[in-house]
Amino acid sequence: MRSSTRSSTRSSTRLPWRDILDVLALGAWSAMLFRYWFTGKILLLLHPDYTWLSHLAAIVLLLLVIFTFYKMWVARFRKTSAKADSDAQQELGHVTLLPPNLSSAVLLGVAIFGLIYTPRAFASETAMQRGISETLTLTRAQPRRFVRDTAPEERTIIDWIRLVNVYPEPDAYEDEPIEVTGFVIHPETWPAGYLMISRFVLTCCAADAYPVGIPVVLNGSGSGSGSSSGSSSDEWSRESYPVDSWLKITGTIATETLDDRRQIAIIPTQITPIEEPRNPYEY
Repeated sequence: MRSSTRSSTRSSTRLPWRDILDVLALGAWSAMLFRYWFTGKILLLLHPDYTWLSHLAAIVLLLLVIFTFYKMWVARFRKTSAKADSDAQQELGHVTLLPPNLSSAVLLGVAIFGLIYTPRAFASETAMQRGISETLTLTRAQPRRFVRDTAPEERTIIDWIRLVNVYPEPDAYEDEPIEVTGFVIHPETWPAGYLMISRFVLTCCAADAYPVGIPVVLNGSGSGSGSSSGSSSDEWSRESYPVDSWLKITGTIATETLDDRRQIAIIPTQITPIEEPRNPYEY
């Protein structure tokens, strides 16, 4: 009789490890999403129009942690054991592809990785892999507005690309002022006097990000008619601007032929190194 009583006592005081593992997994995911929210890193993963979903998920997961912890606390003081509660839940017919403990452990492991890992913006290597050389005449996003009436120096790189998509004749933009920011790419097939200033465009999330860019003529030796009109400096060389460094470039538009294709290019009057912006993507 005493043995039965002791067994019952041990069963009633046994920690509900499955619930504890669930709480840890939910808490870690909530902490990860809050971390990305407060640090602004969520903008490296999601379009700003959809970040509210991540923020809402962080709050909901936190509430679930509080609710689950409350249930565990109450179960410790009930006459029925936590094990009985677990058995009753199993009788509800809940089916998982993996054993519950293993599922929670996997979720916890992924969340811990997310807490440790810091996402970074895509750079030149990804841009080359995704085919930046094809984005000067065609972007995957349809033009949402016509920006010809916007002051040229206020257009972003994606504005210029969309504009050229609508009116693809490069000579139409000859000598227009331009001021853009982006990261540096050194296309292997281009002459040493050129680099590309580029940005990634996000339509939904990082998985569908694609690069766009505009050539920059550094030494005034370009082939276009506008190549000699810029105030280029002899000290401007590709080696002066490392791959993936961020620049602010002010200048004018000219027509250049690169990769057997006529396209707009920038004749710079000023090149300024800058820090990577908090939100490096365009939309």
